[in-house]
Parts: sequence; C-alpha cells; structure tokens
Amino acid sequence: MPYLDAITGPAMGRRYPLENSQYVLGRHPDCDIVLESGSVSRQHARISKSGSHFVLEDLKSRNGSFVNGRLIGEPTKLLEGDTIRICDIELNFHEESQSSELTANPSPEGSGFGIMIVEDDDSSSRSVTAKLDVRGSQYGVQLSSSPEARLTAILEIMKNLGKAVSLDDVLPKVLDTLFTIFIQADRGFIVLKDADGQLKVHCDKTRRPDQKENIRVSKTVLREVMQTKEAIISLDAASDARFELSQSVADFRIRSMIVAPLLDSAGDPIGAIQIDTVQQKGGFENKDLEILVGIAVVAGIAIENAQLHEQEIEKRLVKQDLDLARQVQMAFLPKTATHIPGYSFFQYYNPAQQIGGDYFDYIELDKNRLVIVIADVVGHGVAAAMFMAKLSAETRFAFATIDDPRIALASLNDRITALGVEKYITMSAVVLDYVSHKASIVIAGHMAPIMLTATKDIVEPGLDVGGLALGIESDQLYEVFEQELLPGESLTLYTDGIFEAPNAMGAPFSIERVRQQVAASAGDIKKAGEEIVGQVLKHSAGCDQEDDMCLVIFGRNPN
Repeated sequence: MPYLDAITGPAMGRRYPLENSQYVLGRHPDCDIVLESGSVSRQHARISKSGSHFVLEDLKSRNGSFVNGRLIGEPTKLLEGDTIRICDIELNFHEESQSSELTANPSPEGSGFGIMIVEDDDSSSRSVTAKLDVRGSQYGVQLSSSPEARLTAILEIMKNLGKAVSLDDVLPKVLDTLFTIFIQADRGFIVLKDADGQLKVHCDKTRRPDQKENIRVSKTVLREVMQTKEAIISLDAASDARFELSQSVADFRIRSMIVAPLLDSAGDPIGAIQIDTVQQKGGFENKDLEILVGIAVVAGIAIENAQLHEQEIEKRLVKQDLDLARQVQMAFLPKTATHIPGYSFFQYYNPAQQIGGDYFDYIELDKNRLVIVIADVVGHGVAAAMFMAKLSAETRFAFATIDDPRIALASLNDRITALGVEKYITMSAVVLDYVSHKASIVIAGHMAPIMLTATKDIVEPGLDVGGLALGIESDQLYEVFEQELLPGESLTLYTDGIFEAPNAMGAPFSIERVRQQVAASAGDIKKAGEEIVGQVLKHSAGCDQEDDMCLVIFGRNPN
C-alpha cells in the first residue's frame, strides 16, 4: 500500500497510508492530512490517484508545493522515494510498504533533508528506524562545529577580511565563513544602507539551491538591531513577540535566527548580518550570539574600509574622466594667443571645476579678417562643458559662412535655440579687419568690451547694441557697432567669473576694478592681462572659485 512518511515537522516519524483515492493536505483540521505549521495554507495541496499512480496538486497555496526541491505548477506524478515539501514540512512518498530487509533511502537530490536507515536484527523481526537531519548543498550531517573549528574559522575570517579591499571580496567571505562556523544555518544575508539610507541586500547565501526561491528579508528584524545597535537571537522566531508583526518571519518559516548590526568605526550602523534556520531541532544556541557579534564587529570595519576604498577608486576614475574631458575641452580652445602683425594679444582661461562652460576663440575668415569671440554658457561643470563643445563648432560654422556679423550671430542663435537645451549663452564677438583696423562688435546678452583709447580714456563700445542671449528665443535681430582702433588702443573681453569673483567677505571683484586695471596698463596688453588676473586671484585668495574665468585682450601696438 502506498504511504507518506513525515521526515520533518511536528509529526516527524508519522506514517500516512494512502488507502483512498484522494487526500487534502493543509492546516485546517478538516483536512485528510493535517500539517501543523502557521505558514501552511488552510487547504494547501491534494494527493489523488490517477490510474495506477498518485499525483500531487498544489491548491493555489501562498507558499507553493515542492517535489524534490522543485516548485510544481501542474499536477505532478509521484515516484518511489520522492520528497514532498510543504513549507517547513517534508514527507517521503513510497509506493508500497518496505520489507524487513536492510534498506537505506537517501534524501533525493535537492531536498537536503532526511536519511532513513532501517535495520533488521537476526534474532527477531523487530525493526529499528533512526532519523538524522541532513544539511549541505545535497548531503551533509547536521552537527555543531567544535570549538576548535569555530576558533579556526573566526581566525580565518579575520585574516581574509584584513586582506580584502572591495565589497565583492569582503561580503562573500563573511557569509562563507559563517556557514563554516554555523553548520545549522540555512540562510545568511548581509544588508547595507545605500547612499539614500535605504536598506539593500548586498550578499546572500543559502545552504541549498532551492532555498533561493523564497528569499525575503524582514525589515522588522533589521530595524530592531540597527536602531538599538544590539544583536539579537531568537530561538523561536515564529512565536517571538518582537517579530509578531513580521510577515517575512512567518512566510520564510524561520525557526531560529541571529541578527547582528554592522557598525562603522564611529559606531554608526551601516547594515546588518542575519543568519537563520528553518529547522525545529538543532537550531542556534545563546552562545552563538557572541560569536556572530565578534565577527560582525570585524566585518563592520572591513566593510567600511572596503566602501572607502571603492569610493576612493570611484573618485580616481571620475578624476581621470574629468582630466580627459579637460584635455578634450582645451583642444577646442586656442593653446596660444594668435599672432597678427602690429597687434598684441593676451588670453587667460581657468574653469571653476576641471572643465567649464566659458569659451573663447580666434576664427580666421580671410587674409585680413579675424573673429575674436568670448562666451559664457550658463552654469559650469560637465553639462556646460558639453554645451560649450557644441557652441565651438556652431560658432565657427556661422561666422565662417556668413560675412555679416549680425546675420551670423542671428543664425547661431537659431541653431542653438533649435537644440532645445534648457541653457542659454551670452556672447561678445568682434570681427577685426586688421588691414583697415576696423572692429565690428556684436553682442548677445554679454558685457560690452572695455576699450582703452589713445587718449587713455575708458569706453565700452557696443554697450547700446546688445541683443538677447543665445538659446532663449529664435528669430532674433542683432545690431553691429563699428569701432576704429588707433595705435595704442585695445579691447578687453571677459566673462562674469572675472568681476564676480568674491573675497572672504563675499564682496565681488567688480567691473570697475577691471576698468581700473585696463587704464593703469597704459596700453601694455600683456601687463593689463597679468595685472587683472593677479588682482582677481589676490582678491579671492582662500576662497573657492565659484565660476569659470575667461579673459581676452587685444589691441594695436603703439607706433
């Protein structure tokens, strides 16, 4: 006669003969086979006869039914020795009663539980049945590791953690060693807080592959240990009042568990370690708590060091990327000042970060014309730098293909606006005819150039012809201001990072001081540039640079 043997659970050792054609298994007292476990559904599964064999059917239970460690979806035919698992209860199916011969029935692959040995005494027909829980990936006896083995494992984990420099190295080593020390553990988790303070499982380990199917972690338990900074052990988690609201404990069928907080060097919680078992017998003991706490203390520091190491590596990678981006960006800008007979030039560029949004350029139009352009993309950093690269190409195209600077600027504005990027650009451009010494000035939301005249006066040509900044609205009209340059006269173009640079009191350098430095140079282009830069840096000494700085000065040499 076919029958079921209960090999784990409250009814372990009980035999259920399958005399009828159908049996309902579940928690409800009216079921044919009552399974006493809170995680079992009221009517969980059905065993029924189909022709000459029996099949197992799951009755849409909450936690599913398993045959030989595999979750079933359709009615599954039962064969001799199959193991049925319903939550934390396992039953072996046999097609007929065993004879009194010596028989050994190892647990089928994937169940990880139960070795039943039937022995026969020659002097009588008496049979003795012994049951021993089996753990491991497939086969392995549930025994407590010796004190010597635990000490060796703890020393090993300390040695391994001392060498580990990344989380990918640290976390698996912690769990591997825990499973060496705590042979009764079924599952282990390491949970860490992310940058937003949210808890995330960074590493997990199970004794058997099939236990991966229902992995869930109780936030109730984790909050308990991280808020109190106290490790806990529960020898009967299912009935522990501390976790009575934790559905994960019930669903996960946890019988015994240890959870310890992971603290950094400052004593602040960064995560937690949990190991647990679903077995009713052979669970954890109170002395195990001290062992896990000792490991958690070492692991917490190792994890913090690994996180700091990874952060440092990430910073270096970011720095390398930014250094490369700076090299690329600087390739868009003139490396040295241009050379034109009878003229002198000075240039200075210093981004607030490794890359910036300020832009300047010299664009050769023909044998006697040069465009000197300076611009400021709103903001600074990576986004502004990327936009600046696009601006460089578009500016060169606009002024190289359109002779009229007003139309060239209007075309550039249309192309920038069409990109749909929520950034705008201020720009001043001077088309210099260095044969006739005429400067055509067009401005889009930028400061007008500061001009030092032959009489040593300071004026700002183009102040009244400025138009809307680029990228705000298309179809704009721009005006041009024509200015002749006499010997000794110069034009200074600059961005707001120059005159807005603050000192320790927050006071900006100011445009007026830029004008004063231009006037004090007496027409010496190099002296004017060096003095302006020197005074700005002196003014803002000890302060972080808040914006990109760009300065271009050019003018006719004195006769």
